Amino acid sequence: MAKTDLNLVVIFDAIMKEKSITAAADSLAMTQPSVSNAVSRMRHAWKDPLFVKDGRGIRPTPYASKLWKSVAEPLAQISHAIAPDYFDPLTSKASFRIGITDGSASIVWPELRHIIEQEAPNINIYAVPYKVDGELLLNNADVDLVFDYYDGTSNEIKSKTMYENHFVTVMRADHDLAEQALTLENYLKSEHLLVSLSGDICGIVDDKLAELDSKRRTAMTVNSFASAINLIKQTRLIITMPYPIIAEHLAAGDLVLKPVPLKLPSIKISLAWHSRNNHSQALKWLIGVLDRIIESKRHLFDFNLPHA
Repeated sequence: MAKTDLNLVVIFDAIMKEKSITAAADSLAMTQPSVSNAVSRMRHAWKDPLFVKDGRGIRPTPYASKLWKSVAEPLAQISHAIAPDYFDPLTSKASFRIGITDGSASIVWPELRHIIEQEAPNINIYAVPYKVDGELLLNNADVDLVFDYYDGTSNEIKSKTMYENHFVTVMRADHDLAEQALTLENYLKSEHLLVSLSGDICGIVDDKLAELDSKRRTAMTVNSFASAINLIKQTRLIITMPYPIIAEHLAAGDLVLKPVPLKLPSIKISLAWHSRNNHSQALKWLIGVLDRIIESKRHLFDFNLPHA
C-alpha cells in the first residue's frame, strides 16, 4: 500500500477508537481539519461514507465496522513491534472505560480507587452501564474491559473467570419469614423484587421455576442493586441475589439471609477484553490490579450458603 493509504488507515483506526474526529485528532497530535480532510479522502478511496452523525457524536457504517475488525489487530501488532508499549502507572494519565453493573462496582470500586490514589494518581476510571452486552461493547470499543457476567462467543475477545456469584435470598430482619425456614411454598407466596438490567421481568430464578412448572410473583423491578438493597430494608419484598453484593451490608443487622429453596447455578463473573488490546501494558496493569482486589476479597466468593 502507498504511504498515504497507510496514514489513512492509522487515522481511521484512531477515529474508530475515539468515536470522535476531535478526540482522534488530539490522540494523533493532528488538527481537526487535517483529520476531517483525511476522512474525505477515505470516503473517496474506499467508496463508503464510513461515519454518520449520531446525536452529538458519530457512528461507523456497517462497512467501517467490518473494515476495522480487519485492520485493528494488525495495526496494534505493528505498533507494538516498532515501539513496544511503555506504561508507568505513577505518571500515566490514561483513562479506562469498564462495562460493569453497580453490584460488581460496589465490590471492586472502593479498593480500585484506593490503589489508584496510591499508585496511579492521574489515571481515570469510568463505569459504562452494563446490560449483559459485553461482546457488543468490546467489539465497538465502547469499553476497554468488561467486569461482570460475560456470555459472548467471539474469538476476538479474551476472558478470564474472576469468581462465582452464589445466590441467597434476602429480606429485612422483621419480615414475616425472617424467623422461619424458607420453603419453596412460602417462597412462591412471597412478593419478589428483581434487579433487571434489561427491563425483563424474568431472571434466572424464573427460568428454574419454569422447569418445575412453578411461578413466582415479581411485584417490582429495579435496575440497580443499590436501589434493591435499600428497597428490601423498607418493604415486605424479598430478593434473590448474589451473596458477594449483599455481604458488606449485613453488619447493621437489618437484613436476613436465607438459603434459596431452589438449586440455582452460580454465575461466573469474568474480565473480558478485545484481542486488539492484547499488547497494551496499561490494560495489563489494570487487569493485574483487579486480580489483586479479587484475591483480597476471596472470602466473599468462596462462601456458599447451603440449600434449604
